[in-house]
Amino acid sequence: MEVASKADVLIGGPPCQAFSQVRNHSRVIDDPRNALYREFVDILGRTLPSAFLVENVTGMDQMGVREQIEADLCLGGEYSVRSQVVDAADFGVPQTRKRLLFLGMRASTGLEPPVLSGSAATQAITLARFTGARRPRYQLVIQDHLKSILTGDALANRDDSTVVSASDAISDLADLHVGNRDDELSYEELLPPQSAYQKMMRDGAGASVRNVQVPRLTPDTRLRLLGIPPGGNYRDLQEELTDRYLTGHRWGQDNGTGKLSRKHFYAYRRLHPDVWAWTLNTKADSVYHYSVPRALSVREFARIQSFPDRFVFTSDPRSGMIEGRHDGGPAHSRYRQVGNAVPPLLAKAVAARLLAELLSLDLDERSYA
Repeated sequence: MEVASKADVLIGGPPCQAFSQVRNHSRVIDDPRNALYREFVDILGRTLPSAFLVENVTGMDQMGVREQIEADLCLGGEYSVRSQVVDAADFGVPQTRKRLLFLGMRASTGLEPPVLSGSAATQAITLARFTGARRPRYQLVIQDHLKSILTGDALANRDDSTVVSASDAISDLADLHVGNRDDELSYEELLPPQSAYQKMMRDGAGASVRNVQVPRLTPDTRLRLLGIPPGGNYRDLQEELTDRYLTGHRWGQDNGTGKLSRKHFYAYRRLHPDVWAWTLNTKADSVYHYSVPRALSVREFARIQSFPDRFVFTSDPRSGMIEGRHDGGPAHSRYRQVGNAVPPLLAKAVAARLLAELLSLDLDERSYA
């Protein structure tokens, strides 16, 4: 608390596990399951920094508690609070990832919380599915002609990191092979950087890159991926590829229908090279490569999240189940670490905006009273 009391900005992402159960005008802050959220509000009230930032999932909007959160963080008029949904892809992250942010400026500063504005790329272009005589294909579709000019130029220009596509992010790692068990490779063994984004990601990482192991692939999954175009998913599978087992290799639980179950509907999704990725989750099979029939390495997950290569994701080297380990094992833990994170480039953009606001204050006129 002593350190926090000296901070100009307080940042946190306290979970609100019970916000979806809010009923009968009960308040989020009063629910015992939201202890960490209540702790953040308490620390805010005791330290009174010049500004604060709270990050959370956009599901709050569907549950109608955004106004409650704003009221709690306002501290009875101590702060001016603004909430806003932002998409990471609009801030140079090669992934659409929406987050609800609460920005607060202490009333005594005389400043209003800033409105964050990015490239608006996600409103300008979408990926659409087209069907024809041959198998379906996916291509970019213009939504906003004025914005799309800038977005399209940025996507096509590999030296422009304003808007970043999947290939801009990971094309230099395309030669990683299925089942690769070497978790550290020299950059000399890989393709040279193909974009400004890749050069930025490699900066400061040294001569080698970590977290490049690639999961194994079942024969059935490989056949299905070969039948799905870049940007596609299970909907693009021909009927014979929807059989539960294709090659006699039995895996997972059989639902008794002889076909893929509903839980597979969000599997077999392939990236499209010319546009940003969809939102990653914490599982390696949540996304597959756009040009090679394989899953992504943890490093490719990290690139899509905008973590520079110098960030290394690790876990306890001991084998077997140990206290605190997810039952998916250490490899799954590393995917979870990346998938649950806030993209660093989004965090950087928000921090830079807050810093600009605070630096606009005349130091002699700041009031912390």
